[in-house]
Amino acid sequence: MRIEEHPILTFEKKKKVEFLFDGHKVWGYEGEPIAAALHANGVRVLRRSAKLNRPRGFYCAIGNCSSCFMTVNGEPNVRTCVAKLEQGMVVETQKGKGDLSTAKIKPLSPSTSEIRKAEIAVIGGGPAGLSAAVSANQMGAKVTLLDRNSKLGGQLVKQTHKFFGSEEEYASIRGIDIANVLANKFDKKKTDIMLDAPVLGYYREDGILGAEQNNKFIKIKAKKIIIATGASERVLAFPNNDLPGIYGAGAAQTLMNEHGVVPGSNVLMVGAGNVGLIVSYQLMQAGVNVKAIIDAAPRITGYWVHASKVRRLGIPIYTSYTVKEAHGKENLERATIWRLDENWQPIKGTEIDLDVDVMCIAVGLSPLNELLWQAGCQMKYIPELGGHTTLKNEDMETSVKGIYVAGDVAGVEEATSAMVEGSLAGLCAAKSLGYDNGRFKELRQEAINHLETLRSGPISQGIRKGLEQAIIT
Repeated sequence: MRIEEHPILTFEKKKKVEFLFDGHKVWGYEGEPIAAALHANGVRVLRRSAKLNRPRGFYCAIGNCSSCFMTVNGEPNVRTCVAKLEQGMVVETQKGKGDLSTAKIKPLSPSTSEIRKAEIAVIGGGPAGLSAAVSANQMGAKVTLLDRNSKLGGQLVKQTHKFFGSEEEYASIRGIDIANVLANKFDKKKTDIMLDAPVLGYYREDGILGAEQNNKFIKIKAKKIIIATGASERVLAFPNNDLPGIYGAGAAQTLMNEHGVVPGSNVLMVGAGNVGLIVSYQLMQAGVNVKAIIDAAPRITGYWVHASKVRRLGIPIYTSYTVKEAHGKENLERATIWRLDENWQPIKGTEIDLDVDVMCIAVGLSPLNELLWQAGCQMKYIPELGGHTTLKNEDMETSVKGIYVAGDVAGVEEATSAMVEGSLAGLCAAKSLGYDNGRFKELRQEAINHLETLRSGPISQGIRKGLEQAIIT
């Protein structure tokens, strides 16, 4: 299940460690996610549901859902898609809600927490957050950058394809390298980077961010806040959509490109947008057979350059098709798809059965906007932007003065738009504190013009419609 050869990536062979899974000795690499190590050992069922005892498996790979909850060293509800493997761990398939009676959990204590002050706090180290921190630095501001992951880059760290566009859009540079390019632009004297530091909440009464790092609760009082928390993958409703072997497309990409583990052998990709097309190509690069790509829309919704690459590999793309049902007992074994009519209703008699052990769901993203709700930002449901979205002005500032947004949390788009939005938010947040390197007006207008250009094509018509509804008036 581990990738031994890859045309682009090389996987660092870390220290091998042994651990117990349901009483059996297995091995993995120190520091990799527990769930990735189990996948490499052929284990897909990670837990059982509370009511019906149904099998659950790896789905999101970013610690957002509960599908990977397992009991680790006696502690239940450990998110094994992000929890790091250590020598001698005792990992158990969890049933239901887990047993807390044997857990040795040390609760975080806000009363003994550390308090830090920051000029600008940037939450999220993906393309938007990195760009925000860099541009704020350039203006002269000090930045505290928080990310829940162990390394910076967000979704960029698994993007093996080359970006296209202009030089300023990092054309011909792979996403996995763009993260390093941005990280190397930081002013190290003016940037405090906090990794493995998830932000747990925003307490609007005091204007304080609460974060966790090294089992300590840290309060951060920032003059300005830029929220760049990104988005999470949606699920799709159909019978047995909870079977192990059904992943968010980004989760399969994480398994392959970050951890060097293939999700399975034969794949059905659900969604012919950019994510579905790109991940399908990357699956083939990793030696996985993609049997088909389907999309409920009557046409391919991703860029034709990505669609052409997968078609040249012989992967069929079925438009106006959706999933009727998934089949299997403990794992996905087969999927049935069927055609939709012009009213998006299924047509009986058009069913196609596919023998697949992996189904990747790439039907869009939803903004990770919990902190914006907590802060009391004005929100609006805008389908074209992925769901509930915060309203903002041209400077990326929300209805709550001093809180800015950038990237997918401000409306789901592409990574390039996220980087430009981040730059704009960083510039404006720094300027609001009185920082200006003499080029603020020029750089601000360049960013605004760049965003307009990126959103000018026919494929961005929905984005433009959505953004018109997200403006603070």
